[in-house]
Amino acid sequence: MKIPLSGGAYQSRSIMASAQRCVNLYSEKNPEDSPYPFTYYPTPGIDLLSTGPSNGWRGLYTTTTGALYGVAADRVYFIDSAFAYTDLGAISTTKGAVSMVDNGIDLVLVDGSDSGQKIDLTTNLMIPITNAAFYGASRVDLVDGFLIFNRPRTNQWYISNFLNVDFDSLDFAAKTGFSDKVVAVGAAKRQVFVFGEQTTEVWYNTGEADFTFGRMPGAFIQYGCASAASIAQTDGSLYWLSKSKEGECMVLRTEGYDRARISTFAIEKEFQSYAVIEDATGYIYQQEGHTFYVLNFPSADKTWAYDVSTGEWAERMWLDDEGLEHRQRQFCYAFYNGQAIVGDWENGNLYRMSSELFTDDGEEVRRIRAFPHLVDNGNRVRYDSVIADIETGNGLPASLARPELRLRWSDTRGRSWGTHISNNLGSTGEFLHSCAFKRLGMARDRVFELSWAADCKTALNGMFVELQPCGS
Repeated sequence: MKIPLSGGAYQSRSIMASAQRCVNLYSEKNPEDSPYPFTYYPTPGIDLLSTGPSNGWRGLYTTTTGALYGVAADRVYFIDSAFAYTDLGAISTTKGAVSMVDNGIDLVLVDGSDSGQKIDLTTNLMIPITNAAFYGASRVDLVDGFLIFNRPRTNQWYISNFLNVDFDSLDFAAKTGFSDKVVAVGAAKRQVFVFGEQTTEVWYNTGEADFTFGRMPGAFIQYGCASAASIAQTDGSLYWLSKSKEGECMVLRTEGYDRARISTFAIEKEFQSYAVIEDATGYIYQQEGHTFYVLNFPSADKTWAYDVSTGEWAERMWLDDEGLEHRQRQFCYAFYNGQAIVGDWENGNLYRMSSELFTDDGEEVRRIRAFPHLVDNGNRVRYDSVIADIETGNGLPASLARPELRLRWSDTRGRSWGTHISNNLGSTGEFLHSCAFKRLGMARDRVFELSWAADCKTALNGMFVELQPCGS
């Protein structure tokens, strides 16, 4: 029996329905004539570019002029092409995500406080924004040459002067569609989305002399935002972790002047189990035609990623020295000089992220994929063998240890698991190596799980199962 895989992580409200786990893998749909509908590939690994500040990174940003800036703890850094750091000064907070954007002349940085900074892109001089009509913000964006900000703890948002980090005390507007406070503002396709705590309004550039933006007639979204730092933009859509009068933890994206739900029941159940979601942060990256929206939950110590290309979710995680799972090390992202650059949340390391890398800076990355339930009308089944349909032969020479492939299973519908048994992924050139597991016992309802940590190219299609019905 050939057991294909389809979809991403999905552990339903009752695991007897689905207990599929997908960790540090992403799926890619195959052509119609392929033997399997999907193949699962490793998520990108990282290697060290630079050891920087001792504190974790809070944000990275590549300007429209091609320069790279970052924030670690309360320090702001210019990062040159050799990944050397120039300390530009301090900001008022020490933790939490920061937001940056530039207008081609100055870079503006906000951190959720009432203060902000601007950096001259020519001289790298950083100074506080001291205009009396600047109130700080949780997030900053740019549309039609105007910097846009939320005014913290109010129902207002405001803008800068055109192509300038200067402010007029009359250049503000109130979110009036509902009485909730403004969490953040974001721009997509030259529209301004004003995210409240429970609802969202859409504004556009009317060209009016008094205040250049006006509300889009009839455009109103009945969902707000749970975390300003979760908002990220790609391909003209904004993605965010939502909140409304009715509840929270749906993940949404804008479609035109409305929204579309991209989270599943299982993902929402997972997020709702976290004690804190307000510190969630999101970023977007692209990889070989796939676009990923990555959500980090620092308090919950979890990372999830949504593949825009396939509509599937999967976990991302990092293993510590004791084998315990944590959120991935990549907290923030910037595409700089043709490379994907990520900042470590725990230390000042900057890494290059690439699909040609298969470790976390030399530490193993555990890949996990659980399979659908295998049942035979309630009858017991004897499992004579399982053969993993996984790419082999890319490991180390035969004189060295071969990468391990592990199999375990649950006969309690995913509630408990047995001990792993092992095979290997073959040595260099062993492309036909059989990853077979024999004499696997009997069960009425079985869930298999494969896992591996290999510093080499791998790809998983599914598995073949040889079984014998045993009756009731």
